[in-house]
Amino acid sequence: MGKVLANDGIAQIGIDLLEKGGFEVITTKVAQEQLVNFINENDITALLVRSATEARKSLVDACPNLELIGRGGVGMDNIDVEYAKSKGVHVINTPAASSESVAELVFAHLFGGVRFLYDSNRNMPLDGDSKFKQLKKSYAGGTELRGKTLGLVGFGRIGKATAKMALGLGMKVLYTDSYVPEATVEIPFFDGQSVKFELKSSSKEDVLQNSDFISIHVPAQKDYVLGKNEFKMMKSGAGVINASRGGVLDEVALIDALENKKITFAGLDVFESEPNPEIKILMHPQISLTPHIGAATKEAQERIGAELASQIIDLLK
Repeated sequence: MGKVLANDGIAQIGIDLLEKGGFEVITTKVAQEQLVNFINENDITALLVRSATEARKSLVDACPNLELIGRGGVGMDNIDVEYAKSKGVHVINTPAASSESVAELVFAHLFGGVRFLYDSNRNMPLDGDSKFKQLKKSYAGGTELRGKTLGLVGFGRIGKATAKMALGLGMKVLYTDSYVPEATVEIPFFDGQSVKFELKSSSKEDVLQNSDFISIHVPAQKDYVLGKNEFKMMKSGAGVINASRGGVLDEVALIDALENKKITFAGLDVFESEPNPEIKILMHPQISLTPHIGAATKEAQERIGAELASQIIDLLK
């Protein structure tokens, strides 16, 4: 009987499925520096992580009985994937499970952005009773999302899920992704009807110049996807959302663009210096902030748990 260590937690449905499949599931949170010892002493065969725990070469080398490393979520930048595979360790993730949740968070930031909720939620508790009329006046210039253009940088599963929501709202969608030259996006509605849209990739310049809002949907990478030059190309008054990975957006350039009124607001779920975001970002009145919760919904975590469990049972049974 194999033992699974879900070090960053796993939904109950995942535990139930694994136990039914004959695995023992341990959900103790083991500190990174004690992880190797714990895996070896308890004869763990599968390690499950989210974004908090790292599984690097040293861990793979030090744990010869480890047969599988699983990431509950999409990005695997905290795992040395190729190295683990070269040592015969299975590496799995759950790429489809959290797309809708992340897309909804992008829209939470967008809706909040065009109606200044990020700021009014800070100021109403302080001044709502004494300066109601002034606040009403300062938040009076909102805009609608409907009819506006959403530009997506990256068009994988989460980019597509975000596009569906935009199209459902009556927005126009542009995207740039060299790996996805064209795509059919189908939006299902409540009564079994659905509508299909044919989209084609545009150049990054086109997307930046013609979008009212930009949302980034790319994996972690070495270089900025949105930096100084990209902000220059954007429409004046645009909004920017990053719920992908910290480090794909240049935060210094972002603050400049906000200060120069080139862009109106930003929504950030991820940060360059996570888990210690820069104070300048945290205190900025035009930034809507969440602490990397894109996939943190009950539904996504249940899908992730179930998907990890079925993959583990397939691979290790």
